[in-house]
Amino acid sequence: MSSKYEAHWKDTSSLTMITLLLWFFFSIVVHAFGSSLNSISFLGFPLGYYMAAQGSLLAFVIIIFWSAGRQEKIDEKHGFDEKE
Repeated sequence: MSSKYEAHWKDTSSLTMITLLLWFFFSIVVHAFGSSLNSISFLGFPLGYYMAAQGSLLAFVIIIFWSAGRQEKIDEKHGFDEKE
């Protein structure tokens, strides 16, 4: 493989790892501490309930769009973008 492909893969794998860590945080860690989060109120609901019902889903959507945008920048940086 050329260094161009290796550099692209290095950046892409780093982005993938960050995305997976964020996904893990919002799917496991936040819910593991749900009972202690319930002492904080957000929009009239306990924070643990809010994160389980809406917050994590919103975080997942934001992560998807952020990750896609970052991957687009990585592709452009290494010359793999879809522009002709």
